[in-house]
Amino acid sequence: MAGGGGAGVGVLPDLLPGPADPPARVLFCGINPGMVSAATGHHFARPGNRFWPALHRSGFTPTLLRPDQQSVLPSLGLGLTNLVARATARADELTADELRAGGERLRELTERLRPAWLAVVGITAYRTAFGRPKAVVGRQDERLGDTSIWALPNPSGLNAHWTLPTLADEFARLRAAASA
Repeated sequence: MAGGGGAGVGVLPDLLPGPADPPARVLFCGINPGMVSAATGHHFARPGNRFWPALHRSGFTPTLLRPDQQSVLPSLGLGLTNLVARATARADELTADELRAGGERLRELTERLRPAWLAVVGITAYRTAFGRPKAVVGRQDERLGDTSIWALPNPSGLNAHWTLPTLADEFARLRAAASA
């Protein structure tokens, strides 16, 4: 699939709260689909990815969901999207232009959806997509309209210096802020 920046138009559609769901509390934005996610149609589907366990351990979900249970999230006021639609084996295969285009699409999506929080799952991708080279994990000063932004670490197993407990702690900090 050729490079476009927008998720929702590629191999993995956006998963967003609809009219029958609670308002969007948090829109989680991954970097791009990995090959397993592209093949299955489920976000964060690669075995060893710690997104789903961190989401549960932090209190966002009442049970540990599998990637094929992602459709539960909108009923919890949560959504999923990606910065870039193009599937790759590793996020570092993406270009800076793709990430910046994804940041623009994300601005448009948050303007339309109006989640309370945008959680970009991958600090390096956030820095590039939003032109914030010194950003650190956590709450960001920048806002997108009424939407606050939180940069989370990448839960990929390749990001080994963040353990599941430390990932869950950071997700829990976001959950606490989103519940305030």
